[in-house]
Amino acid sequence: VQLVESGGGLVQPGGSLRLSCEASGTTDNINDMRWYRQGPGIQRELVARIKTDGFTKYGDSVKGRFTISRDNNVVYLQTNNLKVEDTALYLCNVVQEVASTYVYWGLGTQVTVSA
Repeated sequence: VQLVESGGGLVQPGGSLRLSCEASGTTDNINDMRWYRQGPGIQRELVARIKTDGFTKYGDSVKGRFTISRDNNVVYLQTNNLKVEDTALYLCNVVQEVASTYVYWGLGTQVTVSA
C-alpha cells in the first residue's frame, strides 16, 4: 500500500484547508485510516481516525474544527478555524488486516498557519 497526501499549504489563522490521502496498491481490507501530525519539538499525535464501520475519533485539540471522512481509498481531513498551533506535518496512516495486521505511513503534507 502506498499513501500520498496532498492539500497542505500556508494559511492565515481562521482559515481552512482540505487534506487528502490516497491509498494505492493492494488496498483490500483497509479498515482504519488516520491522520497524525508532528510539529516542531512536539510528539506525533493522533488528529483523527475513521473506521469502515463509521467510527470516528478526534484529538481533543481539534474537536469541533476538523472533520475526517473517507471515500473508498481516499481519506480526507477538513480543517477549519485553523490556529497557529495547528502548524505541523500531517501524516496519513492506514491499518490493513489481511491475515496479519499491516500499518502504512505516508510522507506527509505540511500545514503552516501564520499571519
